Amino acid sequence: MRARRVLWVACAAQLLVVLDTSVVNVALPSIRSDLDMTPPTVSWLALAYTLGFAGLLPVGARLGDLFGAAKALRMGMLGFTVASLIAGIAQDPGLLVVARVGQGVFAAMVAPATLTLITSTYPQGPARVRAIAAWTAAGLAGGGLGNVVSGVLTQWVHWRAVFLIAVPIGLAVVAAGGRSPQRLPKRFRLNVVGAVLVTATFTAATYALTTLPNGNRFWWLGAVAALVLGAVSVLHQVHSDEPLIPRRLWGHRQVVLGNTATFLAGMSFQVAIWFFLTFLLQHRLGFTPALTGLAFLPLTVTMFAVNTWAASRVTERFGARPVTVVGAVIAAVGLFFQAVVPLEPPLAAVVIPALFIGAGAGLFNAPLTAIVTSGIGRDDAGAASGMMNTAKQFGGVIGLAVLTTATGDRTAFAVMAGLTIAAGLVVTVIDVPRHRRDTRAASIGRRLR
Repeated sequence: MRARRVLWVACAAQLLVVLDTSVVNVALPSIRSDLDMTPPTVSWLALAYTLGFAGLLPVGARLGDLFGAAKALRMGMLGFTVASLIAGIAQDPGLLVVARVGQGVFAAMVAPATLTLITSTYPQGPARVRAIAAWTAAGLAGGGLGNVVSGVLTQWVHWRAVFLIAVPIGLAVVAAGGRSPQRLPKRFRLNVVGAVLVTATFTAATYALTTLPNGNRFWWLGAVAALVLGAVSVLHQVHSDEPLIPRRLWGHRQVVLGNTATFLAGMSFQVAIWFFLTFLLQHRLGFTPALTGLAFLPLTVTMFAVNTWAASRVTERFGARPVTVVGAVIAAVGLFFQAVVPLEPPLAAVVIPALFIGAGAGLFNAPLTAIVTSGIGRDDAGAASGMMNTAKQFGGVIGLAVLTTATGDRTAFAVMAGLTIAAGLVVTVIDVPRHRRDTRAASIGRRLR
């Protein structure tokens, strides 16, 4: 595929899979009412997609290495489209939860393939920085647009439309995916057992964290299961011939610290921020579903604008590390302000924090992605993409589970501010090589514009 086509296909696919992490949020009250869902089932519906997504990301990344990123993207998007159709017509709460897990499983093939397509197509340098900034902007926009789409469709069409809208978009991405040559590894085996163990570990941990504040006396079973499964998972990875993440990546300090920062940031930005803002807007400010969705626009537009038009330019000039740290600080200021700002007038309570959070997140995400993926060889591109996406998604799962134990949304936003500062502090100790724009990189960048 030509470079520009690769970028458009990758961004469209990334936007769709990220959009589905949040598209159910505003629709949850209507879904619960129509399908007569119990509160525990509702909470698992909110987490089902992310659990399936995060758990199978390492396998999805390896499938990209096996089949080629373009083919993996088409296969994953086709499965994602079918699962979206099932979710949209499901009449049973259990089938809806299973369909959401299915969406997440196939999204796990799509997400790493989109980033691998970009890093394999664009050489390291300014052109790749701009491409990654566009890809990151699509992901950020997807998270915010999911809430907008959810609110508008739930109020003016039907909650089923929030799932069915993915069907035509998914088919369009499949049709435009094209083909790309990719050599097959001589020896390759999918470590499905490892993926199942990792998923089971985080599922058990999520169960323990979500049931503890409700006084469920069996929460400790989840905690024990998480510890045991976690230990078994580590032993399995140590002794496996085909670990989910190549062992050489664990020795790459830049990758490990970058993914630690990604995990911490994911605890705030992947799921929790949208969840708690929805609670704030609908339950405390009394917004309708449509108005709640539209209220996310200031945050979404700011993130998208800063990430698209500012992040790559300032990163090229000042380097990825300082821009990432500054972005974390700005976002943390916005999150803390959201925790303390009075709710009157409502416009100020929504817009002012959104400008800080959006600007900070817009500066933070793209350079952090560049840090994690820089210096990685082509053979490890898929695994590195999967590792980063896994850290982000599991960060979202654990973040929401932990933050729901907070005494209210204000406490949750204050904790999110602390987590964002912690992510920025981790970035300060990463030794990032500065890639200067030499003549060759500059010429390549001009040709790909």
